[in-house]
Amino acid sequence: MDHELKEVIKKCDLAIKQEDFDTLMNYYAEDAILVVKPGRIARGKAEIKKAFIAIANYFNNSVVPTQGEMIILEAGDTALVISQTLLAADKKDSEYSTERKATYVFKKNSQGEWLCSIDNSYGTELIGN
Repeated sequence: MDHELKEVIKKCDLAIKQEDFDTLMNYYAEDAILVVKPGRIARGKAEIKKAFIAIANYFNNSVVPTQGEMIILEAGDTALVISQTLLAADKKDSEYSTERKATYVFKKNSQGEWLCSIDNSYGTELIGN
């Protein structure tokens, strides 16, 4: 059986594609962080939403994220997701990789919903940067 987090991540990818950043923020914890790029982190929902808008603009409003192979390691109310993340976009001259081995950390809230606490689409590529 597929882990319920796969569906949550699929909904996040769809919200990014549709640039529905209000819906996307429903899947983030209040104190979440997003690795915008190596060396730059957005903290909290307001900064994360602003970062996603800037990312969409950078990629000419054409970002389409999808997930390939995914491993979910769950312990209690915390899950580490290691995922092959693929980014399609019209921007061909970007310095950023379109295939990444992302790492995400999710925690269940008191209502039993999975919320993203750490969104790091760069995974271990951050080491050495």
